[in-house]
Amino acid sequence: MFNYILIMHLLGSTVWTGGHLILVSVILPKAVLTADIDTLLQFEQQFEKVGMPALGIQIVTGLWMAYQLLPNVKSWFAFDNDLSILISLKLLLLLLTIMVALHARFYRIPKLSVHTLKAFSVNIILVTLFSVSFVVVGTLFRTGLS
Repeated sequence: MFNYILIMHLLGSTVWTGGHLILVSVILPKAVLTADIDTLLQFEQQFEKVGMPALGIQIVTGLWMAYQLLPNVKSWFAFDNDLSILISLKLLLLLLTIMVALHARFYRIPKLSVHTLKAFSVNIILVTLFSVSFVVVGTLFRTGLS
């Protein structure tokens, strides 16, 4: 069962991280260069349809796998072994992602204009960096910290 959950987790990660890498490397530079926020918003709206379910799948499967690896939730924050450190790092990245996403959704996007596009870009870049960090930390579950 663990393998199937892991596959779902990795597929969700592929969609989430891949979408953000496309956004930050293709869509965002073009939008900033041409001051075209409509293209950016169209991508965001389309990506949300697959990106948010992918993130949801990652959260559910990630918590399930963490519980399978360390059934005592308190031990996730003990920082006394590689697993607890990695689980804590993943949860920290999730918290940071949620904070930046909420900031974008309720503060940046409602005020988005050509003049605020560069400030909104920071949110996009941060979420992309966090998503790539999720992948990096995820590989450490297999390879270890040392």
